[in-house]
Amino acid sequence: MIVRTLDGISQTERETNAETWTSRRLLLKGDGMGFSLHDTILYAGTTTEMEYQNHLEAVYCIEGKGRLKDLVNDREYSIEPGTMYALSENERHILIADEQLRMVCVFNPPIVGPETHDENGVYPLME
Repeated sequence: MIVRTLDGISQTERETNAETWTSRRLLLKGDGMGFSLHDTILYAGTTTEMEYQNHLEAVYCIEGKGRLKDLVNDREYSIEPGTMYALSENERHILIADEQLRMVCVFNPPIVGPETHDENGVYPLME
């Protein structure tokens, strides 16, 4: 059994920070669950462009308001608590945090730990 708290992983190697977000990685590849689980904060007033070419991602909003722009299908969606989206086709997208967003994210294959977006908004596939 694995039991962790946000306070317990805060400011450890399981917390990764970038210019527009902080990701607290509750489960990683090394935990052997077959997926990784993240509690992610996107800072108010920021815009993050991403394209997970190496991972599928599902995201569930639990706090804040924002907008998701699907750059592949030219659609925009409102994001607020209770909204889930899944990047089932590795869609390139932009997440706009009108307010601070808190998201629960699941990645498959699982993230190893230190990944952050490259210049194209992609997480590298790490072993």
